[in-house]
Amino acid sequence: MASADQAAEARFDPLIHAPHRLRICAMLSQADGIEFAEIAERTELSKSALSKHLSQLADAGYIAEETFVRAKRSRLMISLTPTGREAYAGHRQALAQIIAEAGA
Repeated sequence: MASADQAAEARFDPLIHAPHRLRICAMLSQADGIEFAEIAERTELSKSALSKHLSQLADAGYIAEETFVRAKRSRLMISLTPTGREAYAGHRQALAQIIAEAGA
């Protein structure tokens, strides 16, 4: 069975390529979902800066946001959509091609 990267068409995606959005997509690609607070902590972004990056990814259809309550507090779970997973895998493939071509 092919991995998601092997199945994805290599396509450089400038939206994903921005360093913080690339880190966010990389984190989300390894999980079914991650809480907003954990992403903020791991990226060391302020809530407002993280919200801006997430809004850009959401506008492209790359992430889904789901609100839930835990310990009487509202939480936000972020996950990659199938479109987002495909775009991230394609971007990784494009980066791998760029690196391979540079080494040739």
